[in-house]
Amino acid sequence: MKFVVSQDLLQKKLLIVQKALSAKAQLPILATILIEAKEKNLILNTTDLEIGIQTQLAASIEKEGKTTIPARTFIELISSLPNEEIIIEEENGVLQIQSKKTKSSFQTMSADDFPKLYEEKGERVATVSAQEMKEDIQSVVFAATHDTQRPALSGVLVKREENGFLFVATDGYRLSLRHHTATSKEQSTVAVGLSWVIPARVFREITSLKEDVEEVGMYLSSATNQVIFELSETLLIGRTIEAEFPNYEKIIPSDFSTRAFIDREEMLKAVKLCAIFARESANIINLSLRKDKIIVSSQSPSVGENSVEVESELSGEENEIAFNARYLLEVLSNLEEKELWFEMTGPLNPGVFKIKDNLSFLHLIMPIRVQQ
Repeated sequence: MKFVVSQDLLQKKLLIVQKALSAKAQLPILATILIEAKEKNLILNTTDLEIGIQTQLAASIEKEGKTTIPARTFIELISSLPNEEIIIEEENGVLQIQSKKTKSSFQTMSADDFPKLYEEKGERVATVSAQEMKEDIQSVVFAATHDTQRPALSGVLVKREENGFLFVATDGYRLSLRHHTATSKEQSTVAVGLSWVIPARVFREITSLKEDVEEVGMYLSSATNQVIFELSETLLIGRTIEAEFPNYEKIIPSDFSTRAFIDREEMLKAVKLCAIFARESANIINLSLRKDKIIVSSQSPSVGENSVEVESELSGEENEIAFNARYLLEVLSNLEEKELWFEMTGPLNPGVFKIKDNLSFLHLIMPIRVQQ
């Protein structure tokens, strides 16, 4: 195998595939990058057996072939080289990297030992706007748990609706829901009502990828229970979760006794200030909803207390409720919209955040019981 490639372009692609590297790989082969030189492209593959990433870049291929290389050292080396063309050649199990003034060599492992990322792409479920999908997913995926011992809660429910898709995530203490309305350019051949639970990590990686693309293709393989997202030159591969997603609809309140208008940025600033004191008192933040304002407060017996007034317009009853500060910070930070509604019915019932004049989003948080 021998090829010539741009250091700058290779470095950018390595930053993408490193997201599927395991911090503590149990198998040595999982600590490597599978490199394949084929036709006019260089194909890079990584996996930690939970997710896999494949991306490609243009290169001048003199001799086709494939091999694996120790990932961390290789990435660090390439990022330290000057922005110029690099010659990479593999022969007899040794990979040599040569620039104008440097020459390095790596011991490789057999490419045959590297796990196959996927057998086939499967059925194309949909083609959706990349920008809209990232925004929709960003407002949902943070509510999923990182605890893989609760499989269904570590995933995002994706359900085909008549006009698009529904995304839902919950960790048992909060729930985020978003309807994605398909545009005329977006395509889907899947029957309305079908649903899958896809690992939240897959979606987190999609939102973090820096690929400049207009569309994302979503594929499902029923034979291998795999989901594949295609972003131009990059494929992100995961496995659907075979666990029943909770019946989320039964916990969503059907009405409310208090509704308050919230300027998201102003509320976020207030919560950040009160979170400083909340750290010393079980991370509790209190909201006092009044006719023309919301008083955001926290207190710690050993430190002190803090309160911030946020202008608001209230309809219905004045009310009190307490939440975990982190939950408030995350919902307010992961939305783009400026104007929100906050709805509630008593201090022991869930609080609900909605986008003003937009029914596509809902975020529910379970309250904390506070002794008076």
